[in-house]
Amino acid sequence: MSGTTTTTTGGAPGASPADSGAAPEGGRAGGFMSGPVGRNLGLVVALAVLCIVGAITAPDRFVDVDNVLTILRLAAVIGVVSIGMTFVIIGGGIDLSVGALVALSSVWATTLATQAMAEDFHWIVMVFTALAVGAGAGLVNGIVIAYGRLVAFIATLAMLVAARGLAEIIANRRTQIVQNRDFLAFFSGDVLGIPTLVIIFALVAVAGWVLLNRTTFGRRTFAVGGNAEAARLAGIRVQRHTMWLYVLSGVTCGIAAVMLMARTTTGSSTHGTLYELDAIAAVVIGGTLLIGGRGTIVGSVLGVLIFETLGNIFTLNNLSSSAQAVATGVIIVLAVLLQMRFATGSFSLRRLGRGSGAGNPPAPASASGTASGGSVPGGPGGPAPGATTDRPKT
Repeated sequence: MSGTTTTTTGGAPGASPADSGAAPEGGRAGGFMSGPVGRNLGLVVALAVLCIVGAITAPDRFVDVDNVLTILRLAAVIGVVSIGMTFVIIGGGIDLSVGALVALSSVWATTLATQAMAEDFHWIVMVFTALAVGAGAGLVNGIVIAYGRLVAFIATLAMLVAARGLAEIIANRRTQIVQNRDFLAFFSGDVLGIPTLVIIFALVAVAGWVLLNRTTFGRRTFAVGGNAEAARLAGIRVQRHTMWLYVLSGVTCGIAAVMLMARTTTGSSTHGTLYELDAIAAVVIGGTLLIGGRGTIVGSVLGVLIFETLGNIFTLNNLSSSAQAVATGVIIVLAVLLQMRFATGSFSLRRLGRGSGAGNPPAPASASGTASGGSVPGGPGGPAPGATTDRPKT
């Protein structure tokens, strides 16, 4: 047949350098630690080292079962937020509004009107309210970013300020007390000794892992974050998918708000302060590239546990929060440097685009006028929309 056949050169949608086995530097294959298993193993080792340090410096208190459960409870809320943040960052975006959305969701779900409806019907009304508020705010973020073409950093920064201000207006700068005892009893309880909040975190993490690794939505998330233009040429509706990523982040903020309401028995405009920084730090520590296209849910969970364990060790040893902040900053910088080293073979992101993973620009048009990814109607090298092409018969 004399027709021209084209193939994609960017790899399968969603394939990252570590996953596809592609050499990140001109044919040189990455080592074991550059893959997701190797990176997660490194995080497990780091967490184990922290646990050993805690057991040595505070042997009586750190290894106590109640202390372990305390760490897990604290990790549960920010962990749920980090799951949503993982999807957004893998998709090539960023969400600075997560902390404010947690506050807004908690305030809206604890207003007198909402709690009155919960008393008349069921406490599930408070849960649905928090989820709806989070999803709605995430939808606004997604529409502004995907269809309004506003930079994600600016759009979510504006939402951070607006959502926090709206929460203050609704609550009149007061802390709202949760009155529904059934709500508190359910979320403050435990199952076989495991706190309900920890179980919710585990369920969200498992659901996130399945969604990211076993569904078309997850594969498209990797593709959009790795190379949005190539994803568009492959037939993915990039704008719509980006919008849904921010909706997903908003839903996780609503879940976190419910968990925080149960843990503190309050709804407040001060909830979720600096959650955006904690979530981004945990996701980065977990191995997710800030430029998108690569990341794991397991890594993000381990990143959350590392930070919470570190904070617990500092608290048990009566060290200042300032020293803890310094240590956290150092860890973040080291994590980013290691990411660049594993991804590119050097401490620079300049070589990342040479492989088949995240950050690759679309391949240039060939001599026959077709772009990698096939002849797409309306796309580079493809026929105009609605045009017909005549192929020579064989």
